[in-house]
Amino acid sequence: MSEPHKFDPSQAAQFMLRHGHSSALGLEYHDHGDDWVELELPWREDLVGEADQEILASGPIISLLDMASGLSIWTANGKFVGIATMDLRVDYQRPARARSAVIAHVECYRLTKSAAFVRGYAHDGDPEDTVATMSAVFMSISGETRNV
Repeated sequence: MSEPHKFDPSQAAQFMLRHGHSSALGLEYHDHGDDWVELELPWREDLVGEADQEILASGPIISLLDMASGLSIWTANGKFVGIATMDLRVDYQRPARARSAVIAHVECYRLTKSAAFVRGYAHDGDPEDTVATMSAVFMSISGETRNV
């Protein structure tokens, strides 16, 4: 009997980012590690909050961070499990630069039997100059547990 394949966010993104809300936003896979994922939200005129500013609206950036969170949880867990966002806090430091894409970097730093904890940030080119920081808690809805 062969071992199940470990969750690979780069492969999962090929499907997940091509459907639904993520597809409508145009989210793109950027990079990943053992417990973190990076996704990119390309600048598009229809995602601008204030037309005269040409700056991405906050809603798509929150969605970007939320999706990167899920992918980081599945990556850290090594498999896809059903999750739901319990608490998501986003603190904006500044608007994204005009006509700039935004990259989210989110890590899953703790998995328990029923919850996953993530933290991350969004930037528009320089990870040291963040657009926003975030922290979130997700609950498992699959009935599967993880030993801690």
